[in-house]
Amino acid sequence: MIKALPSRAQVVIIGGGIVGCSVAYHLAELGWTDVVVLEQGQLSCGTTWHAAGLVGQLRSTESMTKLIQYSTDLYGRLEAETGFGTGWKRCGSVSVARTPERMTQLRRTAAQARNYGITAEIITPAEAGELWPVMRTDDLVGGVWLPGDGKANPSDLTQALARGAQRRGVQVLERIRVTGVSVVDGRVRKIATTEGDIETEILVNCAGQWAKQLGRMAGVTVPLHSAEHFYVVTEQIEGVRPDLPVMRDPDGYAYFKEEVGGLVVGGFEPDAKPWGMDGIPHPFEFQLLEEDWDQFSIIMENAVQRVPALETTGVRMFYNGPESFTPDNMFLLGEAPEVAGYFVAAGFNSAGIASAGGAGKALAEWIVNGSPTTDLWPADLRRFARWADNDTWLRDRVTETLGLHYAMSWPNKELETARPLRRSPVHHLLEAGGACFGSKMGWERVNYFGVPQPYTFARPGWQEQVNAEVNACRTGAALFDQTSFSKFTLKGPESVDVLQWLCTADVDVEVGRVVYTGLLNERGGYESDLTVTRVAHDEYLIVTGSAQTTRDFDHISKGIGDRRAALVDVTGAYAVFGIMGPESRNILKKVSKADFDDFPFGTSRLIDLGYATVRATRVTYVGELGWELYVPAEFAVTVYETLRGTGVAEAGYYAIEAMRIEKGYRAWSRELGPEVTPAEAGLRFTCRKSGGFRGADKALEPPSRRVVSIVLDDPDAHLWGGESLLADGAPVGYVTSAAYSPTLGRAVALGFVSDVSLGKCDVDVAGELYSAQISLKAPYDPTSARVKA
Repeated sequence: MIKALPSRAQVVIIGGGIVGCSVAYHLAELGWTDVVVLEQGQLSCGTTWHAAGLVGQLRSTESMTKLIQYSTDLYGRLEAETGFGTGWKRCGSVSVARTPERMTQLRRTAAQARNYGITAEIITPAEAGELWPVMRTDDLVGGVWLPGDGKANPSDLTQALARGAQRRGVQVLERIRVTGVSVVDGRVRKIATTEGDIETEILVNCAGQWAKQLGRMAGVTVPLHSAEHFYVVTEQIEGVRPDLPVMRDPDGYAYFKEEVGGLVVGGFEPDAKPWGMDGIPHPFEFQLLEEDWDQFSIIMENAVQRVPALETTGVRMFYNGPESFTPDNMFLLGEAPEVAGYFVAAGFNSAGIASAGGAGKALAEWIVNGSPTTDLWPADLRRFARWADNDTWLRDRVTETLGLHYAMSWPNKELETARPLRRSPVHHLLEAGGACFGSKMGWERVNYFGVPQPYTFARPGWQEQVNAEVNACRTGAALFDQTSFSKFTLKGPESVDVLQWLCTADVDVEVGRVVYTGLLNERGGYESDLTVTRVAHDEYLIVTGSAQTTRDFDHISKGIGDRRAALVDVTGAYAVFGIMGPESRNILKKVSKADFDDFPFGTSRLIDLGYATVRATRVTYVGELGWELYVPAEFAVTVYETLRGTGVAEAGYYAIEAMRIEKGYRAWSRELGPEVTPAEAGLRFTCRKSGGFRGADKALEPPSRRVVSIVLDDPDAHLWGGESLLADGAPVGYVTSAAYSPTLGRAVALGFVSDVSLGKCDVDVAGELYSAQISLKAPYDPTSARVKA
């Protein structure tokens, strides 16, 4: 290791674990070699060294799965390239189910895997026993076999990546601790260390469970918290052979892998034990915490049930190694919105070995190219906001997120801990009215009104209530609390120039006009879709999705450049109430003197409503006549009570979701994303023919796939999203969003297909095939006659 700290470097990576070394390796591979890695102890001494080393490929989205697939490819060739052994072995993995519900999840998993090009085979209990002979199988329902999964030695992988980076000129320095970060004019400038200062243009925070503390040195939000994490290594067991696959028993919270003729037995208990509430002690190198057999007991008891030989097998070592976990069980990647040049790769939720190769490559490409080169939204640091950097909230949330690894992946599953956090001004009214709440970006939002119902893969117990809410909106009117919308104002003499560059649609419109538009990247893919309302000659109101507050604010801010315009987040300043349905005009006439008969679609005005003055905007996300009402927070309760006094039905987001899918409206992060162009999405009409916007040259290129509407033939089948689409048994696409349509009396969905001329396809629902019709036209009101009424 080179010991002298240079006075400057183009990139400084803080953290010498597997992730930091992967970022360094991939930067060097891209030709950036003026890179320094700083490790406060020795390489891999933090959390990497005690990781179990499991590499399972399948993730919840295609983009995240591709990252892990790249990791397996990299680990397979790294030893030959660097001369360092990595312990990589493509041994495959077996996951087993104790219950029919878990088997349904595994069947859905297998179909999703095949969608992403991963070999996955549904197996019987007997076949699982053949693959893993020391396992008890008489209590199993079945399993899934993924032959491409594997395992590796984390410390060896780290050394191999470091050596590969060093050979290309990267400096790797140990025993240097960062003590401060200097930010000047919103950019990283200098890093203070125990060995002096180093100037840099780019800081990469790969500090693991120290990443939150390091972020705070520069005012950067890195929402993660440490939790104790356990596994044991047993004595040798007869029948355990070196080529034994990794085995997961999620109903028992346990995993198993072979090690020197014995087993590593670990898991993810449902109620985790947070650690480090007073900060991570220093030094903390190659260090473990005290054994806690009480906390580990739920895993060990289930492990003995699955592998009876464990009852009489000795334990060689008990590992209690803390690891960092995030609020949603997905790692954190990307450039911090608070500080230019400050990048983060941290919070890997005990999946850092599997993710490190792909995440390192993705972040290196982001740094070199100035923006992501693939869809990284599930891991994007900007999916959180400053409110998430609260230690008490993080501590309570991490008790749940650790266990999510093996918890049932129920459709629409809501996290329960650290709630409620953000509440609409009318939350108490909704609660008193029987609302069942979900959570998005910390906001409590109404899913539906009625009695809470258990999770299921079948048609849910709340469906009849949601059907009633949809029917109320389709035949009369419904009132929705949509306060969680992200809301910004852009003001200044060059605001229109900023938006004309960022937006696909023409926003140089008269005051009072509303424009639906996309924001694209240089590849022509969607960074967001939103509405822009011109409220003055030099001012716009921008409204976007609840989850996209930080991301969109950052994207627009960077698009301003040196133009004379200022962006302000006003999300908390306004409540938003949607009143939608064919009777919405008549209802509003009861409480306002405004002229709703001469109020065209796509216009916005200030109106009186009861005692208050509010902004009424005629748009819809449900496919009916309707208005969104933007209400200053201090008037929200008064306005909501006034509207509710008309007798209008109340409805929630599950009803909105069903209606927007019936109408074929796209949603960002499902039908729209950084890899989806307007041509693919069927949104060419939102793009100016004259061009002149970012990504214009790529936006309308001939698509290889299209977003389509899907309607099942069987009225009893139920879809949740993520299902495969097949034609003659071959994959042709997948479902992105799905719901039951009470209007059509059957399941409806949106999804991608490679050939729209098919007209029909089969949908794989947990291994059962159902015929469906596909079309570029929405199944409900395709001409939008009801919207324009």
